[in-house]
Amino acid sequence: MPEHPLGAPGVPLAAHSPFYVGFLGASGALLAIFLATQLQTVTSSLLLIVVSAFLAVGLSPAVTFLTRRGLGRGWAVLAVTLAVLGALALFLVTLVPVISDQVQRLTQNAPGWFDALLDNPRVQELNAEYEVVDKLRDYVANGDFASAAFGGVLGFGIAVLSALVNTFFIIVLTLYFLASLPSITESVYRLAPASRRQRVSLLGDRILANIGAYVSGAFVVATVAGVTSLVFLFAVGLGEYAVALAFTVALLDIIPMIGATLGAVLVSAIGFATDVRIGIACVVFYVIYQQVENYLVYPRVMSRSVDMPGALIVVAALLGAGLLGVVGALLAIPTAAAVLLLTREVFVRRQDAR
Repeated sequence: MPEHPLGAPGVPLAAHSPFYVGFLGASGALLAIFLATQLQTVTSSLLLIVVSAFLAVGLSPAVTFLTRRGLGRGWAVLAVTLAVLGALALFLVTLVPVISDQVQRLTQNAPGWFDALLDNPRVQELNAEYEVVDKLRDYVANGDFASAAFGGVLGFGIAVLSALVNTFFIIVLTLYFLASLPSITESVYRLAPASRRQRVSLLGDRILANIGAYVSGAFVVATVAGVTSLVFLFAVGLGEYAVALAFTVALLDIIPMIGATLGAVLVSAIGFATDVRIGIACVVFYVIYQQVENYLVYPRVMSRSVDMPGALIVVAALLGAGLLGVVGALLAIPTAAAVLLLTREVFVRRQDAR
């Protein structure tokens, strides 16, 4: 064999040499860091996709209900979409003017409430030293607190535009997921081995059904909170702001566990600003109602919807809120229900078979 003009090749580098292992390890670490940083840049987009898919799965039972009664899926999706848009339009036409008028009254009456606070000697001392009440009163009376909260007029406009764009994308993605949900799930199920595909399909369909039931249950709980608050507010003497406050309570109550507390704090603060006795009544009412909702209404509705123990529902909601805030709290319970279902059907049954 003739000698190579540039010399004979050396012995290949051993696969277990320190240089080889270190180089591959460092390359893998750098790649992981790069992918993590890129994932952080698209976190907001991923959240929009997750929320849209969540809403689509939540609306899917209504589409299934219509298709089982002979309506084509395309027409069923169209009917559900028109119903949702019609409900939003009805809300905008009927409730938004009332809420806007009541919010305007709240803003107009806020300086008077701050003056009432100054009747307290302790509040007078704090205001004389820090001027907290005076600053808050000027802040609300000037009417620029909304723009300042978003970084000025330009920042407020950008925030509103961003919210509208995100809402548009969520609506479009929700409609797409809702129309193509069967084909999407079928494609995902085909990734499983043929011998286990039927079981994977059954488990996946159960998880999707639980998510749809959870959305319906959350709507029921929020409706109960809003209607109950509306009746109480009219009865206690806050009828001037009842619709706006009840809607706010219902909207916040969609957030598991913490939403009711936020709504109660808001209503109680306005109650105290109006009259001390009304404020005390609000505190007593919402303390009692929140206990009833947290330990009776919410666990009972959700246990029927997602088949989870009440304690696990509370823990899942708290952990989800701590990890991803409002979105995490909304997604925590159906995610925990899916994990619990898979644990029961896969791990526990495998352990029982041994």
